Amino acid sequence: MRGVICCQRLEAKDFTVWAERLSRKRVGKREYLNDADTKCLMRALNQYFENMVEIPRIRIGNRQTIETLINEEALLFAKYLRDDRKTWIPRLAVP
Repeated sequence: MRGVICCQRLEAKDFTVWAERLSRKRVGKREYLNDADTKCLMRALNQYFENMVEIPRIRIGNRQTIETLINEEALLFAKYLRDDRKTWIPRLAVP
């Protein structure tokens, strides 16, 4: 929830512009979120990934974190692409 608050209150002063070389003759500008807001956003995102969801794990347990669910879905999808599994239906979770 805190990450949403961080994103909803962003203003132009929260960003910095850096000139970067795109090629030998071209220089482009990129906007970056300042360090304090980046840390706030990353902390909130990490906390979100630690939320528990009621989806059984592949091996043991009936609950898992969103991060584990993402990793397991990537594994199951890779098995489907390699023809180790006949079907793949993504398991969706809402914390």
